[in-house]
Amino acid sequence: MGFEFLPLCRADMTERGWQEVDFVLVTGDAYVDHPSFGAAIISRVLEHEGYRVGIISQPDYSSCESMKEYGKPKYGFFIGGGNVDSMVAHYTVAKVRRKQDEYTPGGVAGKRPDRCATVYTKMAKEAYPDVPVILGGLEASLRRFAHYDYWTDSVMPSIAEASGADLISFGMGEHQTVEIARRLFSGEPIETIRDVAGTCYLCSFEELPSEYEECASYAKVKADKTAYAKACRIQMDQQDPVSGKIVVQKQTERYLVQNIPAKPLTRRELDAVYALPFTRRYHPSYEAMGGIPAIEEVEFSIAHNRGCFGGCNFCAIAMHQGRRVTSRSEESVVREAEKLTQMPGFKGYIHDVGGPTANFRLPSCKKQGREGMCMGGKHCLAPKACPELLVDHSDYLKILRRLRALPKVKKVFIRSGIRYDYLMEDRDESFFRELVEHHVSGQLKVAPEHCAPNTLKYMGKPPVEVFNRFSKRFYELSKKAGKKQYLVPYLMSSHPGSTLKDAVILAEYLYRHRMKPEQVQDFYPTPGTVSTCMFYTGLDPYTLKPVYVAKDREEKAMQRALLQYYEPKNAQRVYQALKLTHREDLIPLLIPAQVRMKKREKTIEIHLPSYQEQVENAQRRKRGVQPCRARNTAARHSKKKKRF
Repeated sequence: MGFEFLPLCRADMTERGWQEVDFVLVTGDAYVDHPSFGAAIISRVLEHEGYRVGIISQPDYSSCESMKEYGKPKYGFFIGGGNVDSMVAHYTVAKVRRKQDEYTPGGVAGKRPDRCATVYTKMAKEAYPDVPVILGGLEASLRRFAHYDYWTDSVMPSIAEASGADLISFGMGEHQTVEIARRLFSGEPIETIRDVAGTCYLCSFEELPSEYEECASYAKVKADKTAYAKACRIQMDQQDPVSGKIVVQKQTERYLVQNIPAKPLTRRELDAVYALPFTRRYHPSYEAMGGIPAIEEVEFSIAHNRGCFGGCNFCAIAMHQGRRVTSRSEESVVREAEKLTQMPGFKGYIHDVGGPTANFRLPSCKKQGREGMCMGGKHCLAPKACPELLVDHSDYLKILRRLRALPKVKKVFIRSGIRYDYLMEDRDESFFRELVEHHVSGQLKVAPEHCAPNTLKYMGKPPVEVFNRFSKRFYELSKKAGKKQYLVPYLMSSHPGSTLKDAVILAEYLYRHRMKPEQVQDFYPTPGTVSTCMFYTGLDPYTLKPVYVAKDREEKAMQRALLQYYEPKNAQRVYQALKLTHREDLIPLLIPAQVRMKKREKTIEIHLPSYQEQVENAQRRKRGVQPCRARNTAARHSKKKKRF
């Protein structure tokens, strides 16, 4: 008898005639057997290797009993927090609890705990203290070193120490998972499995390897922000499987050892992963609960690549998937598309053929295979494209043409976002033309993020002039094709380096270019990024020079309001920002006339903090004291009114 899904409970295991499982895979997400979900890939890889795998999805975290669903696993637990960091899944950037969790049946919030990867690991260890626990996935990968935790506003030790896991698997985990499973199967104790690329472990000083790069200890980076910034640079520089070295960081008592990163899957290996028997559906037991909202975005989408050499400082891909791009073969992508056309609910539309960056299929340059990726914070595309950059869209275009020609396929869209700066480096405009003619669903997502030179520098993004050239050509080609299509720019406020003046520059830019972005976000400091290091330390880790960071709640609100200056609800904050930056000339442009007319009819009271007050508030924050919202008592209590 064949089974579509892997076991999700003891009854499923018994139905297969199994008395036990070899491995239990625990995930903070619902069980969705789709290659866009890390738990699905790891479980199918283990199954392909011949192991019996049982899945525990979003276990009851009130006790360790839920970890005993299958009894004691023969070889070990593989644990992951899910596709999204559990703290990001639970909280907005304002630290407000979210009302929904798209990776939970029915979108219900609260089915997994905060820091679920740590909680689940402790539960597994409590249930079976002698069973090996390997902790992997995004949440563990980005917390493998001592790290700044935005939600507690403190530095925390490695998740290896906090959770008690025997091994941490970082990055994309297929190679590590297969090797660890084989060695456990052969009878090797988990304590001696310490040489697997792409893993971390804790040990005593006497057990340290003979050669390594050491970064400042947990105690040091917690007490000294300069030490934290220097440690960040070392960690970032050693994330290459060719040039990377073993990195060591002392935690509370023991030492964390990070082995060199695992090599990316080859094209043949990546094809093999996507050929595994995924059902591409959520488990049928969730149907009565409303299904899994997260599947909607990827159900009829195809991932053709991994990794990203774009290297944006605010992106965690460099520390997880890595900067090396691996892409699937043309035949592998076409086979998956053919399967999509046979699925129930397929209406002729492939929603995406993309990945971290949709139009990357090649390595960034030839020398990375010999020497590794460049260190020291160098970017392949910013502030300008590297002369060694390989630019070619022909392979990607060939795949898209084949997909468009498939029976039952009406449209093939690209929705995961493209690097327009990479596209503009291509002298052959064939892809650009066909992108506009065939692959835009009315709107194309792009991410200029900002326009102020200083902010873009700290983001690791190219100058806005590149976006301007791309935008102009996009609309020219759209008009030529007889299509009304639009760019949807992703923009970010309050990124390290972004001053209030920079935010005003961006607002003016948006006005001049008639752009009214609907999707904007505040910078969210998550572990494992250069930008988060700058947010916490106020230093650029590559130069150790000071970086301005907006942390005052009111200033952050003003920066965000400026991105949507046209909204009447933002008028007061836009007015404050323009007054503080002495850009009153923009008031008639950025504040809608009807709003200004209404404001003239009724006076409003606005407290505008002086420069001295801002300095004093910054000093108070450094001492851990709440900033004064109205330092000037006379201004706070006066009846004097300000008008627009």
